[in-house]
Amino acid sequence: MAIILPLGLTTAEIRVLQEYRRLNAQTLPLATIKGIKHPIGGGETPAVTLVEKGFLEADAAKENFAITAKGKDFLAIEALPGIEETSDAAVSAALNDGVDGV
Repeated sequence: MAIILPLGLTTAEIRVLQEYRRLNAQTLPLATIKGIKHPIGGGETPAVTLVEKGFLEADAAKENFAITAKGKDFLAIEALPGIEETSDAAVSAALNDGVDGV
């Protein structure tokens, strides 16, 4: 089953945003962002693209990155995995709890 990433974000970008939540921070220095462990690399590129997408704001020197309202809204999402519909057999078993299906 494919994982659909929301809002056109990459896994590295989501990981950067999650670091703001983990540290309960409004602003992170570039050194902290570069230290985030990404499965496929990372560095400052995810932070720069998050600035372009409006999830972060950078200072003039691009040394500190602050989370925006759009970034906070993303972190407020309580994502739940999609559950496939229940099969007919499972529905029948639930409705006939006392019946042995063997």
